[in-house]
Amino acid sequence: MSNYVIGLDLGTTSAKACIFNRVGHLIAEAEELVDSEYPQVGWVQQNAAAIERSAVLAVSKAIQKAGIGKDEVAVLGFSAAMHSLVPVSGEGKPLSPALIWSDGRGTDQAERLTEEERQRYYERTGTPIHPMSPFLKLLWMKDAGYEPYRQAAFFMSIKEYLIYCWFGKRVIDYSMASATGLFNPYTREWDGEMLDLVGIQASQLSEIVAPTTLLGTINREIAEEMGIAPELPVAIGAADGQLANLGIGALLPGEVAVSVGTSGAIRQVTHEAKVSSRGETFCYSFTEDSYIIGGPTNNGGIALQWLKQLLNDQGSYESFLAEADKSAPGAEGLLFLPYINGERAPLWNPRARGNFYGMTVAHTKAHYVRAVLEGITFNLYQIGRALEQLAGPSRKIYVNGGLARSPFWLQMMADIFDAEIYVSENHHSAAWGAAWIGLVAIGEEKDLASIKSNIPMGEAVHPNPGNSKVYKAIYDRYEKLAAGIAALF
Repeated sequence: MSNYVIGLDLGTTSAKACIFNRVGHLIAEAEELVDSEYPQVGWVQQNAAAIERSAVLAVSKAIQKAGIGKDEVAVLGFSAAMHSLVPVSGEGKPLSPALIWSDGRGTDQAERLTEEERQRYYERTGTPIHPMSPFLKLLWMKDAGYEPYRQAAFFMSIKEYLIYCWFGKRVIDYSMASATGLFNPYTREWDGEMLDLVGIQASQLSEIVAPTTLLGTINREIAEEMGIAPELPVAIGAADGQLANLGIGALLPGEVAVSVGTSGAIRQVTHEAKVSSRGETFCYSFTEDSYIIGGPTNNGGIALQWLKQLLNDQGSYESFLAEADKSAPGAEGLLFLPYINGERAPLWNPRARGNFYGMTVAHTKAHYVRAVLEGITFNLYQIGRALEQLAGPSRKIYVNGGLARSPFWLQMMADIFDAEIYVSENHHSAAWGAAWIGLVAIGEEKDLASIKSNIPMGEAVHPNPGNSKVYKAIYDRYEKLAAGIAALF
């Protein structure tokens, strides 16, 4: 039996290859950064071919770091960020850069839709109406007469493009398809009405398959570059959000996963498609009988990075976060609405803007750092409350992502959510979820739920009852402020 598995995670900022043993302990990792281009205000794009090269290099470096041979790897599984879109020629060549989730050029198209249209399209697809979605990216391409759109034989995500390069197949898993805004989660097929709206045919999109689908033999030259066998089983896997839930074990009713890196999200597994009457949450397919519902925020750690740069703080990230501990909960009345990068959930408004409220001359650096941390967490809590209306109350909260490495923030989150917080010792939950899907695909694990026995967990973080009471009152003020300012965007 081969002892190791690989999770390849194609993120917004990097391609990361993680090698695990069979019980989820990280053996080696390698990360290749991915560049984004900003040709105009609101436009964000990446080079799909360069990302494919970064993925090859990441796997190669991880294999070298682990010091393992080709025959020691059992399977590789894919994870990827959602909502990217690249027009592709009939020969499989990108005709333009890939528009990624944060690209906003479909904003006008979103705003032209009536409230009735927005809700109807959302209910058909489970994808909120927001420029992140390929649905609105395609609407923009169509309206703008975008030449690559006119020339395209196919439309792919970055993940699909990479799979096409490596395997010569046009396939997409349920979750990546679901995030396009062109997929019907009830039938698990491309939605004809949505395709008509954007002016493309189902044949221009990939075949929709289950996440445990094996992709076949890898191109031999590419396999050689990576240091793996061409016959290595490779599972198509899923989107990073779904796999983060899987990789941290948040699979049962009442188990919620929260990811907070540059951006953030809160998600829960359900066994039926559920959409919000107010369009606050997404509902994306995962497997043949499961869905992920939740909400993403544009503003996680990026808000802290912004404040650190604004204050010209030259110290470490850890010392910067430690400033917040010098202020009591509530930051002496200073509230922060963290919409500095526009916002997805709960507003779904790319024109949203961040705000500090309650500033006085007495407020110090410590208050501002604490207010930003609290604002990020209040926003996640607000999304979580909307999620509970669909999925029921939260019993356990599992956290991953960069901020999960901060004990101070984990305690703050436990206090604001008034719930126990669980953190895996392995901070690469999406990659571990992808690798686990691979093990299920090759029949070496019986099902996805079995991963719960193979996640190295740390000690739970318990809420402080006194702080939780204080935060409840502060959150009520935050929610009123958020509702009042939302009308101005």
